[in-house]
Amino acid sequence: MADFLASPIGHFLILLLQGLAIIAFVMLSLVYLVYGDRKIWAAVQMRRGPNVVGPWGLLQTFADALKYLVKEIVVPAGADKFVFFLAPFLSMTLALVGFVVIPFAPGWVMSNLNIGILFVLAVSSLEVYGVIMGGWASNSKYPFLASLRSAAQMVSYEVSLGLVVIAVIISAGTMNLSGIVHSQQGMGMLSWYWLPHLPMLVLFFVSALAETNRPPFDLSEAESELVAGHMVEYSSTPYLLYMAGEYIAIWLMCALISLLFFGGWLSPIPGLPDGALWMFVKMVFWFWMFAMVKAIVPRYRYDQLMRVGWKVFLPLSLFWVVLVSFLARYEVLGGFWARWAGV
Repeated sequence: MADFLASPIGHFLILLLQGLAIIAFVMLSLVYLVYGDRKIWAAVQMRRGPNVVGPWGLLQTFADALKYLVKEIVVPAGADKFVFFLAPFLSMTLALVGFVVIPFAPGWVMSNLNIGILFVLAVSSLEVYGVIMGGWASNSKYPFLASLRSAAQMVSYEVSLGLVVIAVIISAGTMNLSGIVHSQQGMGMLSWYWLPHLPMLVLFFVSALAETNRPPFDLSEAESELVAGHMVEYSSTPYLLYMAGEYIAIWLMCALISLLFFGGWLSPIPGLPDGALWMFVKMVFWFWMFAMVKAIVPRYRYDQLMRVGWKVFLPLSLFWVVLVSFLARYEVLGGFWARWAGV
């Protein structure tokens, strides 16, 4: 058996099973993320939310997915059909690929790349192509304009996300996501990077909202302006793939915040065992934060959104990278910003 697993076919089967396990976890999480999002929004507005299909409405998302799967797919006349169908598939697939390097516990990672965080940033930056392709292939000016707005928004906030990540890399001394978690070991939650990088935690969270087109930065999908933005000509299963890709990207950002700033699978209290359960709890908490922002924060204007990205977040994140470089180099406060020995 060991010889078979060491063979090329064995390696292929192992990778296939790992990939299927990641897809199963993400897709099952996706079903209840949508349910939780709707329940949280309803609770803030003092409504019931989904409560009919299944006990407490737990099967509502399955019913909605089935509705999208059986509806007729309408393709606009003159649309580029190949690109039209490729765009939502690409958007969802790229969001899923990011989970390949996400560690949920020691050894619980499909590919423990030394440049894991760089891989995630590279894959997430490619998601903008799914938006642009969908808007262009629809052969309509409205989704095309919306896709340009969304692309400009995503590119603008990717710059800030990248600079924030650089500051964490300087402190950890590695781009390996497992190494970043190990560098946060110590006195429980007081050793996590949320404390030395507190301003950048706020900046990263807000940038993640803009990167994933979540309220209050959902300008490319604003109901009062563009109906569904770049997805306005989509229906049925392609529309479902777009929405699934958006929620998977949000789930990926929740994982990144948990790994970079909140110790990943590390226990918040010294003495309690570490494990994948902590990682999952932290991801759920950050999704709850995403949902709460959607429910209580009013939508920004597009000019305000771009002004914040380029005139506030970019200078702040660049200044923080320079500051952390000095603090880590000279080991200020006993190496509070330099944890290279823990890697």
